[in-house]
Amino acid sequence: MDLTIVGAILLVIVFAIAAQTIKIVPQQHAWVLERLGRYHATLTPGLTIVVPFIDRVAYKHVLKEIPLEVPSQVCITRDNTQLQVDGVLYFQVTDAMKASYGSSNFIYAITQLSQTTLRSVIGKLELDKTFEERDYINHSIVTSLDLAAANWGVKVLRYEIKDLTPPKEILHAMQAQITAEREKRAVIAASEGANRSRSTLRGARARRLFTSRKASVRRRSTRRKVRRQPFLRWPKRTRRLSKRWVRRFRRPAERRR
Repeated sequence: MDLTIVGAILLVIVFAIAAQTIKIVPQQHAWVLERLGRYHATLTPGLTIVVPFIDRVAYKHVLKEIPLEVPSQVCITRDNTQLQVDGVLYFQVTDAMKASYGSSNFIYAITQLSQTTLRSVIGKLELDKTFEERDYINHSIVTSLDLAAANWGVKVLRYEIKDLTPPKEILHAMQAQITAEREKRAVIAASEGANRSRSTLRGARARRLFTSRKASVRRRSTRRKVRRQPFLRWPKRTRRLSKRWVRRFRRPAERRR
């Protein structure tokens, strides 16, 4: 019985030593190893053997892209209007050692820095511009965070604004403005349609008048020709006979000349 207990104790000790000696790091992870309280190495994915009771894994980091929700906050625009703004930040740990020793809590630091940067960027814009310049706001925040987070071993990939919520009074004013602009566009479109229809009618009247005048001019010219040459009013056979008669009686006169 005593040998069984001793064997079980030894087996537990062996398993504890093996657990302290053998480290298996998953894919897309990085573990920071300390030896006697000092940084020793960064363990990469795979199987690693360390010195038990001397080396210890102090920090474990995920190297995947991490989405971080930035809490909602109140920002004041350039024209002194309050906006409720929240967003999502995407970052990735690139240096496990800097992420472990560069900041006590790099996630909290990134969150606070993104909020302060967002307030400063929105403070430079007017209310109407904040809805139009979302890409500019996102790019400005990412640039500022990327410069500061380089010392923390973090790469800021992008920032996206989720909601921009102005006060209720501003919302009502914006809706009234949009309604007025739409009514204005409708009135302008109706007036343009009426002007086009009038111009079309005027053009049609002018063409009809021009056509009628042209026809009357043709009729007048035809009447003048008929008056000058009366035989044109005769039938075709009579006209032919008259032309022969005129030629017959004109030729002797021309010969005389």
